[in-house]
Amino acid sequence: MTDLIIGGWKVPILVMDVAMVLLAGLVAIILHVIVMKILRRIARSTAGEHDQVIIRLAARPLRWIMIAVALAFIRDALHLSDKLNAIWAQAAGLIVPLLVGWLAIVIVRALAKIVEIESDMSVADNLRARRRRTRSAILTRIAILTIGFVTICVMLLSIPSVRSVGVTLMASAGLAALAVGAAAQPALKNLIAGIQMAFTEPIRLDDVVIIDGEWGKIEAIHLTYVVVAIWDERRLVVPVSKFLDESFQNWTRKTSSLLGSAFFYLDPTADISRLRTKYEEIVKSNSRWDGRGFVMQVTDTKPEAIEVRVLATAKDAPTAFDLRCDIREAMLAFIRDEMPEALPRNRTRLEPGRSIEEERGTRQARRNGHSERSGLGDVSDMGEDDPGDPQDADA
Repeated sequence: MTDLIIGGWKVPILVMDVAMVLLAGLVAIILHVIVMKILRRIARSTAGEHDQVIIRLAARPLRWIMIAVALAFIRDALHLSDKLNAIWAQAAGLIVPLLVGWLAIVIVRALAKIVEIESDMSVADNLRARRRRTRSAILTRIAILTIGFVTICVMLLSIPSVRSVGVTLMASAGLAALAVGAAAQPALKNLIAGIQMAFTEPIRLDDVVIIDGEWGKIEAIHLTYVVVAIWDERRLVVPVSKFLDESFQNWTRKTSSLLGSAFFYLDPTADISRLRTKYEEIVKSNSRWDGRGFVMQVTDTKPEAIEVRVLATAKDAPTAFDLRCDIREAMLAFIRDEMPEALPRNRTRLEPGRSIEEERGTRQARRNGHSERSGLGDVSDMGEDDPGDPQDADA
């Protein structure tokens, strides 16, 4: 039978089936539009953007799922041959898992987007936000990878030939897993390290780190590698396992606030109290100082100079770097203009009645004599003095 009699008219079965399919698809699209409008209106009436994000991202997969459901309802009403019926069933076995997996991935990404909206990293102390974003990013990738793997497995199992072969493959799955594991050991190691990093959190997004001698920020964390944005706009790609197996510096592990330091090498006779007064004035007048603390200390003494260390706090690593530069420039300008006597100087002690030229000649003669006795040859350029010689001090 190739025709149907409807109202006295002969209608080909193929045309009738095509019309039913198109009508079912149109009804599904209209129903989808109505449902989405209702859901959007409900979402706008609630506080926050969570509902709107989920509805916006899930709209496309839901449209195709509703079309698939509508086609499933009219399947029994279609005049399909055994061959077309088998093709329909096979297509449904592939398309339905694909649509469901698509919807699941979209929902996971919507949840990650909600976490991103709630975790504002623009605030001064963004430790909690960075922790949540880092964990969300890693777990989202793991979830997407898992959903994709399960979806592909379900799609393949809907194929009879693949399903029958699967029983045979199960017997050799152990040996195959060992072979694949041995060949992909580095990748598996980094994959497992990425999962571990989601819970141990040695690094987080926007953390300031020093690794391989490079200073930068954690820009992205993937399952197998991490992207570090270097200060000069380069990108350092580091395997995830490196952050678990090797030592590195994390400047924002507990808080984004940092203590910056700068060193000055001055003459031993420098007036430290006067410098400390000026340093306090410089720090308090700098807008990059966060007000938590500052100090100036003499941290080391040498015959030729003293080491003066200054400390000041800042809200984050970039600000601390700029603050240190500002302090160096201001302190050096003050020493140059107001306290030049604090700059390092060379000193030579002269015996009464002797000129500098005579003293230098005596020192050179003693060096030459010492080198001949020791068998070292001419060591005049080594700058070593015998005990009792006048000493030079570089400041």
